[in-house]
Amino acid sequence: MPEINTDDLDQQQVQLLAEMCIVIDENDRRIGADTKKNCHLNENIEKGLLHRAFSVFLFNSENKLLLQQRSDAKITFPDCFTNTCCSHPLSTPVELEENNAVGVRRAAQRRLQAELGIPLEQVTPEEIFYLTRIHYKARSNGIWGEHEIDYILFVQKNVTLNPDPNEIKSYCYVTQKELKELLEKASRNEIKITPWFKLIAETFLFKWWDNLNHLKKFVDHAKIHRM
Repeated sequence: MPEINTDDLDQQQVQLLAEMCIVIDENDRRIGADTKKNCHLNENIEKGLLHRAFSVFLFNSENKLLLQQRSDAKITFPDCFTNTCCSHPLSTPVELEENNAVGVRRAAQRRLQAELGIPLEQVTPEEIFYLTRIHYKARSNGIWGEHEIDYILFVQKNVTLNPDPNEIKSYCYVTQKELKELLEKASRNEIKITPWFKLIAETFLFKWWDNLNHLKKFVDHAKIHRM
């Protein structure tokens, strides 16, 4: 694996690079584990290294979507606006469990607390709704990037927020109209958004958002959408 100097990066974020992600094949079958660092190096991604991830979309009782702006400390896609929470299940027994994606949903609960300060009891794995999966690849810069099969998870809940500033620069709840305005700003390069959020917003998000009370008809656990 390539040697990369991380001295100039945020040390709290560098510590997280030692976490063990779940390495998978293109059909989301587990084939091993590797560090978060190795999974996010473009040099490895170009050789096909692929890991399991998730994206949470949390809506409050007014059907507004919670967005976050990633902190400047983040190693991939700093300062970018994105959906509520995006991270990875770890290669641990509780997060490896694949039946009904319960391991991924447990990981989402863990990261909602770690990033946004949402108490564990406010969003349980049972309240996290698994819709489908997407497969995408994107470069953040010359060194770092993403190559993931991303579980799309929806939550409909009013929650208490206490974000970690090392993870999150800002956050806001948006209506569909406000998100469309945000996407327009991004298209004019006035703000930055993450590539996975852009892909999901341009394809599925608004259709799902219109049907928050009828999401079951959109569930597709068999297909992996190649983006």
